[in-house]
Amino acid sequence: MPSETLVPQQKLFSRQMLRKLIVPLIIEQFLAMAVGMADTVMVTSAGEAAVSGISLVDSINILLIQIFSALATGGAVVVSQYLGRQEHKNARTAAKQLIYTSTLLSLILMALALVFQKGILQLVFGSIEADVMENALTYFWLSAISYPFLAIYNSIAALYRSMGNSKVSMLTSLLMNVVNIGGNAILIFGCGWGVAGAATASLVSRALAAGVMLVLIRNHDNMIYVDGLLHFEYKPQMVKSIMKVGIPNGLENGMFQIGKLMVQGLIALFGTSAIAANAIVNSVTSVINVPGLAIGLAMITVIGQCVGADAYDQAVYYTRRLMGLIYAAMAAMNLIIFALAYPLVGMFNLSPEATTLAIQILQIFCVVNALLWPIAFPFANVLRAAGDAKFTMVASVISMWIFRIGFSYILAQGFNMGLQGVWYAMYIDWAVRAIIFWFRYKSGRWKTKRVI
Repeated sequence: MPSETLVPQQKLFSRQMLRKLIVPLIIEQFLAMAVGMADTVMVTSAGEAAVSGISLVDSINILLIQIFSALATGGAVVVSQYLGRQEHKNARTAAKQLIYTSTLLSLILMALALVFQKGILQLVFGSIEADVMENALTYFWLSAISYPFLAIYNSIAALYRSMGNSKVSMLTSLLMNVVNIGGNAILIFGCGWGVAGAATASLVSRALAAGVMLVLIRNHDNMIYVDGLLHFEYKPQMVKSIMKVGIPNGLENGMFQIGKLMVQGLIALFGTSAIAANAIVNSVTSVINVPGLAIGLAMITVIGQCVGADAYDQAVYYTRRLMGLIYAAMAAMNLIIFALAYPLVGMFNLSPEATTLAIQILQIFCVVNALLWPIAFPFANVLRAAGDAKFTMVASVISMWIFRIGFSYILAQGFNMGLQGVWYAMYIDWAVRAIIFWFRYKSGRWKTKRVI
């Protein structure tokens, strides 16, 4: 690895700049997870039918949120590359096009959800009990109205990350989550609105966050500012550049969610103990990946600006540095969870069979995760930031369908490995992704891609 003391005046990101970008992202991810858990606990008081209805709709919402996030990532790559070129005017134009595009897409999805909500729920989940369907329809209707606000928030948060300032999105996210929790307390417990209260609290908090971000992004002191949004102007080339990253990323994320749903359907065949063990391990392991996911988001900004500046030597340097940070963070997180596996799983009061199974899966996960996950997932953002998103999409989708899904059935059912087989299939998928992405990176093909 090159020494940081070499030609320091040429470095695009100092340690302080990286810290300013990464630390708020990690805090934001942990806060969102903690608030999400609190939100879930509060919603349970609304009753079993309400919880079931919310759970069904949220599985659809997650898929749509992934689409908004993918589009925001496309915008972040384009804006970061323009900033790397010092073309601030083009960066501002791209930022405006991102807000327009994400808002338009979210309005279309909102309209489809509002018109076809019952048909969508029946198509995805089949026959649903009447009380669960009633709650799901209420939650889906109010959730759909919030899509434009969520899309605007995600887009502007990505723009601030592109500027290297993730503190703004962290504080706005904190405000959004506090309002959501407070709204739940008032509307669920105080007013007795049940599922409508939970959905209304989310709607109000997302609308507030979008409003705050729209006000902040107009500030001309920002490296990127957007004003005159009501004076619509369409720049097809800018939108095409955003979509060049956004569409492959969205398809990749969408296929990933569909694959997870298929695997969950397989797990449901293994009985209550396996379902419970899988749910608990998933909830614990989601915490482990938070630092890696946060630094992976920072990679979009850092590598994107390096590529925009045509400074591929620095892109390689920061890739090594950020991957080193991810490996260190993941080693620490996995070591802690591995050591605490018994008390952590014990907190959930599972049956002895489910407890034993969950601990075995969790400890194996910690070892494999520390070794393979950083290259299989965050590392791919280096390629995306350079404009090589189509390759990551094709590689990820093929690997998922063949190894994660195909091998889940082969190992779990063909070799009678049950739930363990599903997790081993996931590790095989990680290994394949890691190998593919590593060789793609070493080949240098990503350096030939162009987004702007």
